[in-house]
Amino acid sequence: MKKYSILIFIAALTTLLLVQKEVVMPFVYKAIQSDLFLIDSEDQGDQSAISTPLTALAFSYCNSHIKANLDTDTSANFPEKPINAWSLGNYQYVINAEVDITNATTGTTTKKYACRINYKNGDDQEGILDPANWSIEGLSGLSSL
Repeated sequence: MKKYSILIFIAALTTLLLVQKEVVMPFVYKAIQSDLFLIDSEDQGDQSAISTPLTALAFSYCNSHIKANLDTDTSANFPEKPINAWSLGNYQYVINAEVDITNATTGTTTKKYACRINYKNGDDQEGILDPANWSIEGLSGLSSL
């Protein structure tokens, strides 16, 4: 039996690889090509940085979120515009900006941050000014908050 265990292992591994290549992967390719993962939205993503009214709102809501999470003895001063803003498509944005954080003990420090934010109502622009329709998906660069 020990003689054949390596041969059985190699045969089983070869069978597993062939089943994956000939059965599983064609199914995966068909699922990818279908509309299963397609989100039809008027907001198209772009690889280059953009500046639109929606990115300005996203920047403002990210800033509000940061201010809301500061200690009572800490203040923040934000610039008028972010460094960069990207649309990921389907009303998801990444904002890259700086903030001046002033604290009585540490003084003023300038920190860069990235904020990923999502407008939850999609193509329905009616509630775009309501902060409840936006959600912060992630914030990095401000670990001290």
